[in-house]
Amino acid sequence: MNARVNTSMTEAEVADFLDQARTMILCTIGPDGVPDPVGMWFVIVDGEIWMRTYARSQKAINIERDARVSVLVETGDTYAQLRGVQLTGRVEMSREEDLICSIAAGLLVKYEGLQPEHVEAAKEAYRAKAGKQVAFRLIPERTVSWDHRKLISGS
Repeated sequence: MNARVNTSMTEAEVADFLDQARTMILCTIGPDGVPDPVGMWFVIVDGEIWMRTYARSQKAINIERDARVSVLVETGDTYAQLRGVQLTGRVEMSREEDLICSIAAGLLVKYEGLQPEHVEAAKEAYRAKAGKQVAFRLIPERTVSWDHRKLISGS
């Protein structure tokens, strides 16, 4: 009997995978109706995925027109190592400067190694740029995940 192994991740595995991830591919819907994918850095705050970008960027314009998105995070160099999470839902956009500064500081901690004692100073320093930016909060409505390592272990 050849029973198919369920390669889906548990909620905890998805959360851990996203916590460790570096780049998320954000797919918005372009002006011509074609998916418009772009790599994004992101932070997770209280279980929510946040990103920031310039308000005049194509992705922000796309989201203003149609907030539906999908995101993909994946890793693995061989078939047996493939792992990924696809979240489908929508993005809520905010122009609130304190929020944008907080997200920017969180990105500096995650990607640039900013030490926690410098977070408040980084928020204040970022304030000059925040007026030209927007924050994105991902609101997932569907999660699909896979972990091909489970094929080997049979779990």
